[in-house]
Amino acid sequence: MRPNIVLFGDSITQQSFRSGGWGASLADTYSRKDSTKPPVATTIFFGANDAALPGRNSERQHVPIEEYKENLRKIVNHLKECSPMMLIVLITPPPIDEEGRMEYARATYGEKAKTLPERTNEVAGAYARGCVELAGELGLRSVNLWSKMQEADGWQKKYLSDGLHLTPEGNEVVFQEVVRVFNEAWLNAADMPFDFPHHSEIDWKNPEKSFQQKCL
Repeated sequence: MRPNIVLFGDSITQQSFRSGGWGASLADTYSRKDSTKPPVATTIFFGANDAALPGRNSERQHVPIEEYKENLRKIVNHLKECSPMMLIVLITPPPIDEEGRMEYARATYGEKAKTLPERTNEVAGAYARGCVELAGELGLRSVNLWSKMQEADGWQKKYLSDGLHLTPEGNEVVFQEVVRVFNEAWLNAADMPFDFPHHSEIDWKNPEKSFQQKCL
C-alpha cells in the first residue's frame, strides 16, 4: 500500500505543489514506496496568516496567538483520534521580510495600502515559539522554519518571494527540514521498499510471476 502523507496548511502549502515546491519534492521522494500504515504522516503548517496584525491590510486573517495554539491542538487531537500511529509534524510560520511585504502592499492596494506592514517578523516569531512550545507539550516533532531560515545571510530575498511566500530556495529549506524530521522518526524513504517490482526485476516472458511474488 502506498503511504499517504497529508499536508495541512494555507497558501504556502498550496503553492508547494508548483514546480520546485516542497510538497512536490516530498511526493517525488516517497513515490512508489510501500507502507502498511495509511496515512503515515501529516504536516500542519499554519500561523503565517494568523500572525497578521489588527488594524492593517490583512487584519481579517488575524487570529490571537492563544486561539491559534488551541486550534492547532484541536487539529492534532482529531488526527490522533483518526490514526493514533500517525506521525504528526508541526511547522512554524516562516520569518517575515517587512520591506518585502510593504512592496507587495503598495503593488496590490496602491494608495489604499497602509503605511505599516501587515505582518512583522517579531510577531511571526511569537507565533513560531507558540507552535514549537505546543509541539513539545503534545510530544510531537516540529520544524522551526522561522529560526532556520534566518540562519542564512540575505534570507529575506533568498527565501521569500514577496516577504511571506517562498522562493524555490525557500521551498527547498522546508523540504529538507521535513525530510530530516521524517528520517529522525521512522519514515525514511531510503529504507522503504517499492510497492511494485522495479522494471529490471520483472521477467518479461512471465510478468505475472513477478507481481504475484510481490503480492505474497
